[in-house]
Amino acid sequence: MPAKTTKPPRRTLTLRDVSEASGVSEMTVSRVLRNRGDVSTATREKVQAAAKELGYVPNKIAGALASQRVNLVAVIIPSLSNMVFPEVMTGISEVLDETQLQPVVGVTNYKPEREEKVLYEMLSWRPSGVIIAGLEHSDASKKMLAASGIPVVEIMDTDGEAIDAVVGLSHRRAGRKTAEAILKAGYRRIGFLGTKMPLDHRARKRFEGFTEALAKAGVEIADREFYEGGSALAKGREMTQAMLTRTPDLDFLYYSNDMIGAGGLLYCLDKGLDVPGKIGLAGFNGVELLDGLSRKLTTMDACRTEIGREAARIIAQSAEANTDNAGGVRVELNPKLEPGQTLRLR
Repeated sequence: MPAKTTKPPRRTLTLRDVSEASGVSEMTVSRVLRNRGDVSTATREKVQAAAKELGYVPNKIAGALASQRVNLVAVIIPSLSNMVFPEVMTGISEVLDETQLQPVVGVTNYKPEREEKVLYEMLSWRPSGVIIAGLEHSDASKKMLAASGIPVVEIMDTDGEAIDAVVGLSHRRAGRKTAEAILKAGYRRIGFLGTKMPLDHRARKRFEGFTEALAKAGVEIADREFYEGGSALAKGREMTQAMLTRTPDLDFLYYSNDMIGAGGLLYCLDKGLDVPGKIGLAGFNGVELLDGLSRKLTTMDACRTEIGREAARIIAQSAEANTDNAGGVRVELNPKLEPGQTLRLR
C-alpha cells in the first residue's frame, strides 16, 4: 500500500491581492487582465508584472458562475507520442468516468514556456483540479499552480518538493535498484543510452541514481550516447550500433526507456550477439507492447496506470469535498525490476 502524507492548505489569490501589489484599483486590475477598457501602457505593465509575480490567473467563467468551478480536470503532460502518458490517461479516465468530471489534456512537448501557456489558459477556466507531470516547472508555472485555489496533483515523480499533492515514484531509487541488479549479475563494462537530460528530468534522476550505485561499487559508466526526439525502435538500433562500434568491450547497455531498449535488443540479436551471456540490456517503463518480442527485455514498471488512478482519486475526492487544495497528499509507489531475458541471473 503506497505511503500517504499531507501538508497545510494553500490560499486562493484574488483581484485584491493584485491590486495591493500593483498599487491600482481592483477595477483597473480587472480591465487590464481581461484586456478591456482604456488603461495606460505603464499601468498595464505594472498590473501584468504584479500578476505574474504573484502567479495570479484571471477567471474566464461568466459572473454568475464566478464562485464555482467547471467539471473539467486539466491534465498537462509532456507528450502523447510516448506510450507512458496514454497509459496514465487510461488510469485517470477509469476513475473520472465514475464521476461528473472530465479530463482535458494539454501537451507541453517538454518545453517550460509551452507549459506556462497551457497552464495559464487552462487555469483561466477554473477547472476542478490540475494533474500535471513532473515536479520541475518554471517559476511562473509554480506561482500559478500555488495560487490557483484548486487541487493540484503533480505526477510521475517524488524526488522533490511538491506544490500540493504528488503521486509517483522515486526515479533515483529506480536507477539505483537497476544498477544493483546489474552489478549483482556480474556486469562491469556498462554503457548508458538515453534522452538528453535537461528536458527529461525523470530520466536524469534515474541516471543519477544509477551512476551513484555504480560509483559505490567502484564502477564508472564506460560510454554514453544521448539523443533528442521521441522514443523509437529505429533510434535504439542506431544508438546501439554507434556505441558498440565505438566501445566493443561493453557487457551491459542501460537504456532510459523500453522503446530504444527494444531497438537495441533487435540490433544485438540481428548481429548474433549472445544476450544476456556476452551482453545484457535493460530499459525502463515496462511497456507491455514489447512482450511480443522473441526475447523479453529487462525493465522496471513505472506504475503508469496506477499513478493515473491515484491522481484522479485525489482530485475526485477534493472536488466532492469542494476544497481549495488536495491536502498535500503524497503517494509514492514502489516499482519492481522485471528481470526478463536480457539479464543473466546468479
